[in-house]
Amino acid sequence: MDDAELETLLNDLESDRVERKASIADRNVIRQAICAFANDLSNYQQPGVLFIGVNNDGSCTNLPITDQLLLTLSDMRSDGNILPFPSLIVQKRIINGCELAVVIVWPSDAPPVSFNGRIWVRVGPRRATATREEERRLAEKRRAKDLPFDLQSLISATVDDLDLDIFRRVYLPSSLPIEILEENQRSPDQQLTSMRFATVESPPKPTMLGVLVVGKDPRQFVPGAYIQFLRIEGTELTDPIKDQKEIDGPLPELLHLLDEILQINISIASNITVQPIEMQQPDYPIVALQQLTRNAVMHRNYESTNAPVRITWFSDRIEIQNPGGPFGQVNKQNFGQPGITDYRNPHLAEAMKNLGYVQRFGVGIQLARQQLQKNGNPPLEFVVEDAHVLATVRR
Repeated sequence: MDDAELETLLNDLESDRVERKASIADRNVIRQAICAFANDLSNYQQPGVLFIGVNNDGSCTNLPITDQLLLTLSDMRSDGNILPFPSLIVQKRIINGCELAVVIVWPSDAPPVSFNGRIWVRVGPRRATATREEERRLAEKRRAKDLPFDLQSLISATVDDLDLDIFRRVYLPSSLPIEILEENQRSPDQQLTSMRFATVESPPKPTMLGVLVVGKDPRQFVPGAYIQFLRIEGTELTDPIKDQKEIDGPLPELLHLLDEILQINISIASNITVQPIEMQQPDYPIVALQQLTRNAVMHRNYESTNAPVRITWFSDRIEIQNPGGPFGQVNKQNFGQPGITDYRNPHLAEAMKNLGYVQRFGVGIQLARQQLQKNGNPPLEFVVEDAHVLATVRR
């Protein structure tokens, strides 16, 4: 947006496409505003704008617009509090002689967008949590959009192919605040639609996301939705196989089983020569393996390949192969660099965050590297190709 457009919005005290904040002291209110603009309940199909450094009456607060302030605002896109990820840019601008931070938020292609489980919308000049009818209207906006693969519907499936017990017992409590669950009077179909596990049509159809997260048999519809685990007694694929497993099922079960298998295959050595008390050190740090394998599940290509995620555990290293090369702004040159991330399956990433398997987006590789260094392992290695990414962790 150019300066003239921003100046017009800044000066229009009646516009419901604008919020003005004197500072970023209440960051949750700013996140609520971002969420509301992303939902675009009024269907303006135009961005909403937050001006930071200005009072409600439009007067300048002379707030210092530092790099740290801009970084704090930018981090709100992918810190996992607003899901799915909003599309926004953060800029320092000078308008009417006032230095401001400007947050421009585009309407989401896949509403409803929520902040910590609550869906916020603009109702005239104020923010409010969405009613059941407003949630339905937001979901209706997904009909004609060019949706990512994980939100596409499965024509051959029905809601009966989703495990409603896992959905109610595991997923909903992990995704929504308890007070929302207690007041939730929505039907199962409405709940599935709100979580993007089913379409808004009648009768609803499961989405790819619904089948992957709470499907009774995800591989029936997405053949590559599993992990192939192979334990080799040696350093070559031709060496004897010690153990092999196929890890599958709905996402909560798959990730739980994956954690168990990683844990039982780690060896812990005792060392009593360095210090007077016994020191125990694993050959691989569990946190690093969790981050790398979960990343593979999250970022892999489910659409154009039936290949699984492959974990091959040799006697001297572990190879984790993810079917699906770099995506979006991530390429072979910048892969693994801090702050460079994108999401082929953004709503699957949201589900993993809701289930507690992702604490913060965009830091998995950094955390894995830190844990490997702390444990004394050699540096993490990557081979990045167009069709796959291979991560190698050495003992």
